[in-house]
Amino acid sequence: MTVVKDGAGRYFTSFAIETTDEALPGRTQEVGIDLGLSHFAVLSDGRKMDNPRFLRKAERRLRKAQRNLSRKEKGSANRAKAKLKVAKAYAEVTDTRRDWAHKLSTTLIRDNQAIYVEDLAVSGLARTKLAKSIHDAGWSQFVGMLEYKAKRYGRTFVRIDRWFPSSKLCSECATLQESMPLNVRDWVCACGATHDRDINAAINVLAEGRRIVAAGRKPAAETRQEAETSNACGGQVRPPLAVARPMKQEASEVPRDAARAESPAFRPESASMCSPARSCRASSFLPIPGRNGR
Repeated sequence: MTVVKDGAGRYFTSFAIETTDEALPGRTQEVGIDLGLSHFAVLSDGRKMDNPRFLRKAERRLRKAQRNLSRKEKGSANRAKAKLKVAKAYAEVTDTRRDWAHKLSTTLIRDNQAIYVEDLAVSGLARTKLAKSIHDAGWSQFVGMLEYKAKRYGRTFVRIDRWFPSSKLCSECATLQESMPLNVRDWVCACGATHDRDINAAINVLAEGRRIVAAGRKPAAETRQEAETSNACGGQVRPPLAVARPMKQEASEVPRDAARAESPAFRPESASMCSPARSCRASSFLPIPGRNGR
């Protein structure tokens, strides 16, 4: 048994026990989830979960506590009390967010047999101007809860590839739009279907998840760690660039190095100063003038 004390002055006891995971009764419902900032989660059945914004709501109280801390003399007992008050305020925000995420994830796991969610590059998005709102939303924490609870209770959980165009794809005719700016919340497809951006994305996530399960492919959840092992900052926020393949050399062509070696004007000492991919002459290298121009 281990007893720890956090920065807010609270004591926690941790110990290990053996348990057995019992699967929940089977359900027929499946759901696709589109995560966002205006709404925390939009489900494929049309339901929208409001973003609670716990940090934004507590900003005024946190600002007041931080200001009170900055006015205390360093090393004084009053500064220690003010520091503890700030820690407790942040701990309350963290605990409230975790409790809310636990309740929502448990409800989704209990009511659905399969859950499909997009694999967002949260660490990359957190480096943008929306970093504060993204950290306040707690997407990674929520998706992590869905993943381990689905494994514990016998549910299917699949992460959809982050490059899947869920917002730009029409869920009725599968037509891919050229662009879809963030300020466009409702749009009309050429087939005549009118879409809510978030609901349409959730429906596409559901369809793509079902296709991955039916095809028996490895979901993104199993390959995410392998893809991000070499990148300490997390996943990329842009698609990878295509790698150019070298051109095949014709049989009739003579290698450039061989042709230059056969030339009488070729000098080995000048070739050592040239790049293998570029041809140059010894006369092209001029002496660099010194400080006095000599």
